[in-house]
Amino acid sequence: MTRFRKRITAIAAAGIAALSWAPATVYGAGTPAGTVIDNMASVSFDLAGVSATEQSNVVSITVVERLDVAVALQSAQVLVSAGDVDQSLLFTVTNTGNGAETFSLAIESVLAGDDFDPVPAVPPIYFDTDGSGDFTVADQAYQPNVNDPTLAADESVDILLVNDIPAGALNGWLGRSELTATSITGTGNPGDDFPGQGDGGLDAVVGTSGGEMAQFGEYLVSDVAMNIVKSVIVIDQFGGADPIPGATLAYTITVEIVGSGTATAAAFTDPIPTDTTYSSNSIFLNGNPLSDAIDADAGELDTSGAPTIVVRLGDLTAVDGVQTIEFQVTID
Repeated sequence: MTRFRKRITAIAAAGIAALSWAPATVYGAGTPAGTVIDNMASVSFDLAGVSATEQSNVVSITVVERLDVAVALQSAQVLVSAGDVDQSLLFTVTNTGNGAETFSLAIESVLAGDDFDPVPAVPPIYFDTDGSGDFTVADQAYQPNVNDPTLAADESVDILLVNDIPAGALNGWLGRSELTATSITGTGNPGDDFPGQGDGGLDAVVGTSGGEMAQFGEYLVSDVAMNIVKSVIVIDQFGGADPIPGATLAYTITVEIVGSGTATAAAFTDPIPTDTTYSSNSIFLNGNPLSDAIDADAGELDTSGAPTIVVRLGDLTAVDGVQTIEFQVTID
């Protein structure tokens, strides 16, 4: 459970595929290991008025495996309270080499540059099996030397580091936790060679990452806790509640501070769902209409990128009570 808790009420629940890893953005792993590159030269000339060609021998080169990996933090700073348990940070590990490779994973939560040391859970590393981006009971625990992820070139896997927050952590303190992914074949300086240990018995050569990469995420202790609840009502054009093309989806979102602190400059954003069109002038805050334009009121439809509802809530405390945001879209 993250510090910011979401409960989403919808007309139907979509199943989430239980995947441990999936293809990711192509990092340009290069020509696959084992690829044979053939080359032959030729010279054409005239001999007594007759065109002729002579060819060289064929030169063949087999591409060997390059060992490279990238670790990318996916989580924003995670807001926590002192004493919280099972707080997760999301990372993506990508095989940026050009052959299949197995990686070991490790956590380190005693790092320089922070205010407190998160306490790794037991076990502390999980695959984001359900794709939720957060730690749940559906996620599979990582076991070193048992289920080390094997990734094809440019394949990735989402990994969760799970920590507890010490009871003595103070408001405003930062705590860091780091994930390291290491090539099982080997690590070293770029260009180091592992003869015969690559794909298909080819050589493996260490790439620019050294075959290993580490990245950390951060927990921020906050005395602000926020409840965000989103619901939707379907109104079809025939007076029913069927989500058919042309039906209206009326969204209501409530935001409430339940902690003792202040959420400074709170800003609500909600991208317009795919396969829907925003209904003009449908944004409301606490029952008051907000214009779609960027002007003096608190909200607008931001079209600088993907269309997104924006409502600036300002500095919020528990005294401000529940803030209610409404907007509508139609199904394309």
